[in-house]
Amino acid sequence: MKKDFFPKLLLLLILVSIAILVSLHLGSVKIPILNTAKILLSTFPVLGEGIDLTGIDETEIFIVLDIRLPRIIMAGLVGATLSLAGASFQAVFNNPMADPYILGVSAGAALGATVGIVLGVGTFGFAAISVFAFTGAVLSSLLVFSLGRIGGKINTVSVLLAGVVVGAILSSVTNFIMMMNQDNIHRIIAWTFGSFSAVTIEEVKYGWIFFVIGIILIMSLAKELNALVLGEELAQTMGINTERTKLLVLGVSSLMTAMAVSISGIIGFVGLVVPHLMRIIFGSNHKRLMPATVFGGAFFLIFSDTISRSLLETQEVPVGIITSLLGGPFFIYLLRNSKKKTEGR
Repeated sequence: MKKDFFPKLLLLLILVSIAILVSLHLGSVKIPILNTAKILLSTFPVLGEGIDLTGIDETEIFIVLDIRLPRIIMAGLVGATLSLAGASFQAVFNNPMADPYILGVSAGAALGATVGIVLGVGTFGFAAISVFAFTGAVLSSLLVFSLGRIGGKINTVSVLLAGVVVGAILSSVTNFIMMMNQDNIHRIIAWTFGSFSAVTIEEVKYGWIFFVIGIILIMSLAKELNALVLGEELAQTMGINTERTKLLVLGVSSLMTAMAVSISGIIGFVGLVVPHLMRIIFGSNHKRLMPATVFGGAFFLIFSDTISRSLLETQEVPVGIITSLLGGPFFIYLLRNSKKKTEGR
């Protein structure tokens, strides 16, 4: 497994590159693949200086660089973030069913976005709703952490249960607000389905660094996560500060998930399916699993977003629907396959 790690990772990186190129090419306006490649390469330092864009329509350049590329980059960052957060939660909780939304982050974000929409902050732009969603996600995570601490320490079982309860309560509050504000139901539901249609180049320009810092920080804890999977007592005998590790992983992963959800809305199955698939291909060692999960998540969400805006000619299908349609059946297959292996022992 260790010897073929880099060839597999390189193949995954190539798939991500192909997905980006195809995604730039497809859409309501199909741009010739050669023109797409030239426009994309022209953005690279040094290499782009030798690219001649003569003969390429300025509209095509605008569509590729100012409309499609920002949402593709953001889709890749959100996919990588949700997948990595899912893998981290599965390690900390030692539960293969854990996903990035297990601590009530999605419910808190949905409530925050709903409040923002009802208050009319959308008139100030999509970013204003994102601020409300991010605030709701962070506050719900803090509430779950406070409820899940026992004797000053994080109890994973208590945190898990608190996440379920808090998520259910916040979802009920959101539904009540929707019931009392019928005129805004369509906008609220559209937000919860997930979309990258409102992503701007400014959001990518100033937001990518926060995603990258979070991803690097979580990946740096791969050794500690490997130990946690073996059990907290054994991890402590290996010199791992389990409380510090749990706090860092859960805190940073929740913050990253909150950022992702505030930008894209609630996109399911990414943080659940991708870590499982990467674990099958790359193994359970988090030193190899985490970088694979980052690229795997980016590919999955870029691919899903491409389908979401290319499937219908008249309108865009919310990306959350696409990820559920793709991820749901695959996860059922994984469960059936795991069941067969268990019964065969």
